[in-house]
Amino acid sequence: MKKAVRILAAAALVLSAVACSSAKKMAELADNVIVNCDPAVLECVAGNIDPTVSVTYPANYFHPKAILEVTPVIVYDGGEAKMSPLMYQGEKVKDNYKVVPKAGSTVTEKLHFNYVEGMEQSHLELRGVAKYKGKSIKLPTKKVADGVNTTYMLVKGAGIVPMKADGYEAILKQTAEGQILYRINSADVQNKQLKGESIKNFQNALDEIKNNERKTLVGTEVVAYASPDGAEGLNKKLSDNRSKTADKAWNKIVKGKEVTDPEIRSIGEDWEGFQELVQNSSIRDKDLILRVLSMYSDPAVRESEIKNMSSIYTELKNDVLPELRRARFIANVEFKNYTADELVKMVDNDSDVLDEPALLHAATLVKDLDKKVKLYNKAISKYDSDKARFNLGVAYLNAGDLNNASKAFANVETKDGDLNNALGVIALRKGDLATATSYFKKAGTDAAKANQGVIDICSGNYEKAVEDLKDAPGCCHNLVLAYILTDQLDNAKKAAQCGDPKVTYLRAIIAARQGKMDQVKTLLEEVGKANKDLAARAEKDVEFAEYFKK
Repeated sequence: MKKAVRILAAAALVLSAVACSSAKKMAELADNVIVNCDPAVLECVAGNIDPTVSVTYPANYFHPKAILEVTPVIVYDGGEAKMSPLMYQGEKVKDNYKVVPKAGSTVTEKLHFNYVEGMEQSHLELRGVAKYKGKSIKLPTKKVADGVNTTYMLVKGAGIVPMKADGYEAILKQTAEGQILYRINSADVQNKQLKGESIKNFQNALDEIKNNERKTLVGTEVVAYASPDGAEGLNKKLSDNRSKTADKAWNKIVKGKEVTDPEIRSIGEDWEGFQELVQNSSIRDKDLILRVLSMYSDPAVRESEIKNMSSIYTELKNDVLPELRRARFIANVEFKNYTADELVKMVDNDSDVLDEPALLHAATLVKDLDKKVKLYNKAISKYDSDKARFNLGVAYLNAGDLNNASKAFANVETKDGDLNNALGVIALRKGDLATATSYFKKAGTDAAKANQGVIDICSGNYEKAVEDLKDAPGCCHNLVLAYILTDQLDNAKKAAQCGDPKVTYLRAIIAARQGKMDQVKTLLEEVGKANKDLAARAEKDVEFAEYFKK
């Protein structure tokens, strides 16, 4: 029995010696070499493919005096990408390569490839050549991984630059006004006041409102005041009495006209009116007067100061204070502004009548870039509109004209966060991510944060992308993508509320990763009807490899 054991042991030694006796045997026994790749499906991150490959060489495989040259290669439709060979040596070779002992071991290598279009359908393989005693033997090629995942490239990377709000309102709040003046310390209405120019203009305005189909009278007011140069209690009583006599005067003024009953108000001392009249006057040292008076919150003290000033500045006594002993008659009107269709028709022929908000709004309604530019330039020349300067840059940016966009933004006078965001988007589109990041950080706006999320995705900082995008408005697509890239599929599914075909494509990826092939089928059919390019991508996308395998 012992003899039989010795014979078997001897046989094993012979087989072992044969197994590692030449490089040829290394080729013959190559199937015993185990190769693993992480990730199992190659992934492109920021334009790089960086898998980790582990190769396990069994005992008695690697010849002690052999050198093994291993070349990682990605083979794809249209070509192949090779790395520089990885070099290994047996334990008796006197060189500086990585040693693989006769007893066997596992070697781990970090590989690197630059992404090339077409690698979506590809495979990674290892090509080996064993060298021994001056001879080279090709080893069987080892296939390591299939395909390259390029899902991050679905990012919407153009960046967003919101236009400045044009301020255009479909309904404009307007007022028509007239007023009567009272004598000092009196609440009696003089007949000549009811026949004055102010009241006549107010009556004409009421008629115009009635005849103008764009205008609607929505309310009326009678507001009475006293000048702030008497005792506070007296002025309050005087204002109250004036509101009553003005109410009676109202009935005479609007007799025969279709108006609503007014809201009657008594303000008391007209401090705001005093400030406005002084500010708009030619009185010397008017700013000093207003600063001094603003120091006193006590009406009695302020009244005393005004009296002191009235003795010095006769303009206050003669020109300002009499204008504050008054009652105002107010008609509140809603004006129906130009509709979108009307504005578009006016662009070519009647744009001269448009105010700044209307010009800016009209520019958003026309599709032709030349017409947009013309409208913005008119707003700039006519109203010195800085909004128009900025929105002109956005219009060029949306048309893909970075050169003219840069010129337009250079003329913007308001150096705010919106401008920094716009300059960041220009840098982003030029591929200068460092400069773009600097501008977005300086901008600090919601749009800039969303744009930084684009850079995060393009740079492989997927977790940060989620943080930058999750609270940013209007970023449904990129937020869904960021959730997918961080494997937060439930959050991705919740966020995928946009009706865009690209979001539908992302929903199909979510379903594929969750193994819901029926949903994948439905969603990809929907994508195919809406976007042929996305449908073609899906057929090559490793995300759907299992689906198309069926």
